[in-house]
Amino acid sequence: MNPTAKHNALLSEGTPEELLGDGQPVITGMVVLPQQAEKGEELPYPDTMPHLASQQDDEPRYTWGTRLTANPNAGPNARLRVRTRLTVAHWSGSVDAAAQVADKLVDNAIRHADPFGPDKGFVELRLTVFPPGELLIEVDDALPLFPDFEAVATQSSEPTGVPKGLWWVRHYRGTLSWSTKADDVTGDVIGKTVRAVLPTARAASS
Repeated sequence: MNPTAKHNALLSEGTPEELLGDGQPVITGMVVLPQQAEKGEELPYPDTMPHLASQQDDEPRYTWGTRLTANPNAGPNARLRVRTRLTVAHWSGSVDAAAQVADKLVDNAIRHADPFGPDKGFVELRLTVFPPGELLIEVDDALPLFPDFEAVATQSSEPTGVPKGLWWVRHYRGTLSWSTKADDVTGDVIGKTVRAVLPTARAASS
């Protein structure tokens, strides 16, 4: 079962969704439920899907998701939320690195892709921590293409000039992938999901 399918299955098991007054998700055990369930499901992963070193049959240790308004503050907003959520989850990797990667994924979706909604108003962000601690960061947008993906995904992890965008995934020893996203009712392609997998602190330092 792929990570997104596990996430959806976890949400469909009847676990109650608990929200604060401002609509923000709260922790239920070690799982944070998203503000709103996804409207689509993933098509099969392409060959570029990074391998999770953990056993993929294991249940996630932690999962959280939200929608972010598509404006210039979306990246910094993602950074702040991811730092807070992963600190609460006691993630063993670099929380600052994960927050920066989430910032860049969200910013890239808004700048170079298309947000969802008739007014292009939002993108979706999800976090999933798998045993023994790998972190999956996913961002959904409405553009079903990723031009120059290979060049972006295989660029050097060493800086050449001013670091930009998704270079930070490589810099933090992460792996990048993407696949199209389909509507779960019509089957129509409605966008894509871009994924970054970041290692635990021990794996990153080895």
